[in-house]
Amino acid sequence: MQKIVVAMTGASGSVYAKVLLEKLAAAKNQYEEVALVMTENAKDVWRTELGNESYKELPFKTYSTMDFHAPFASGSARFTTMIIVPCSMGTLGRIAAGISNDLITRAADVVLKERRKLICVVRDTPYSLIHIRNMETVTLAGGIIAPATPSFYSVPKTIEEVAATVVDRVLDLAGIDVKTFRWGT
Repeated sequence: MQKIVVAMTGASGSVYAKVLLEKLAAAKNQYEEVALVMTENAKDVWRTELGNESYKELPFKTYSTMDFHAPFASGSARFTTMIIVPCSMGTLGRIAAGISNDLITRAADVVLKERRKLICVVRDTPYSLIHIRNMETVTLAGGIIAPATPSFYSVPKTIEEVAATVVDRVLDLAGIDVKTFRWGT
């Protein structure tokens, strides 16, 4: 059973994190543990975009961005997957440069050095050349860049269904089995 870290940065796209965390809560038999770390900006963006503080009610242990005693700050804790959703370009840049100045970037550094799975759900447009090069660096280091680019062939009806088209792909990448629209099936 895998252990998963979910990190939220201050990029726009709180709905992606909300849908991901709800789906993880529903799939609790598929993992041993989910740990959550949110920046203060992520909390502000959640309140702005979703109009609530429901992140406080999530069934996962939450860690401060400065808690370097969190188990996933070390490779010995054997967290197998880290999902950063949404992943700001600043966070991606610090990961690409190896700057571990908070728990999110330290955990990403650990996941990469241990050759485990790092999934960065980047949410920005357009991309500058710096962003593209940082995505390349993280990819070459073993990370997965999963842009928050929804699909529409499932004909989503709500904003949550649109977000789920991205989230379901991320959960697939993380090895979580989800019931979702599959092309040609």
